Order: sequence, then structure tokens, then C-alpha cells
Amino acid sequence: MTAINMEFNERKSLQAVLYIANRLARRDFHKIFKVLYFSDRDHLIKYGRTITGDQYIAMEDGPVPSKIYDIFKAVRGDGYYKDDGTFSAFFEVENWDLLRPKQDAELKALSKTDIHFLDKNLELYRNTSWDEVREKSHDYAWRSTIRNRPISFENLIIEAGGDKDFI
Repeated sequence: MTAINMEFNERKSLQAVLYIANRLARRDFHKIFKVLYFSDRDHLIKYGRTITGDQYIAMEDGPVPSKIYDIFKAVRGDGYYKDDGTFSAFFEVENWDLLRPKQDAELKALSKTDIHFLDKNLELYRNTSWDEVREKSHDYAWRSTIRNRPISFENLIIEAGGDKDFI
């Protein structure tokens, strides 16, 4: 079976982050990452593509979107890549892991189906505790991946109910 790859969509990812962050009371990295994870996974099984195109890494506290996390760290000032102001125009990072959006999401960058799954997962996880959302994200795809390695899109599809024919 050939590995599935997606192309990271920076513009759409930033708008998805803003969409989520502007709708959460507590805008910590963990909650934003998990809402993105569940939304990307659900969108993949329904439409054959994720919202962000990001690759999730199976970290200790659950899946983390690799490129989005790099952007967050760049804005925070401790990433491998330095932010030249491009990303800090969208948000700031406070107290190490809290995002403060500087603008609303540009809805034209997100499809109706993107927004549908973001809203669905915001509703499901907005008021879920850190521990509960962590536990929920420790799903088949995460458990089937060596820690700190990329989660395969194939395992995301299987987790969401797809089979080898769908893949």
C-alpha cells in the first residue's frame, strides 16, 4: 500500500487556528491541537482530505500538528525557525502555551465543510478537561505510532472507521 501524503496549507491552517482560538475560553496549545486533530481526522474520512494538511506527531500528551506547532514555537520565540513578524501578526503566545488571537479568522479561507468539522469538534471538546481530551486523543492512530513519530494518514482513516478499500 502506498503511503498517503498531504500538502500543508499554511494559510488555511492559520485561519483554522484563529477560528478555534476565537471560540475557546482557554486558548491553550493542547486544546487547539486536539480540536484540529479531531477536525482533520473527521474531514479526512468524509472528504478524503484534511483541513490543514499538517502531519500529526504522536507526542506524549497526544497528537500534535507538526508545522503548526513549529509556527507556535516561532511566535513564542523558542523555535528552530524564527518568526519575522509573519505569524505574530495573527496571534501572540502568552504564559508559554496560551494563544491570544490578534484578529478573527478569514472565513473565505475555510470551506463550509472545514467550518462544519471545526464547529462540531469545538462543541464536543470546548468544555472538556485537559485530561479528558488527552485521553480521547490517545486513540488507535496514536497508540499505533511510536512516540515522537508521525501518525500515518492510513491510521487516521482506520481510527475514523475507514478500511483498506477506502484507503
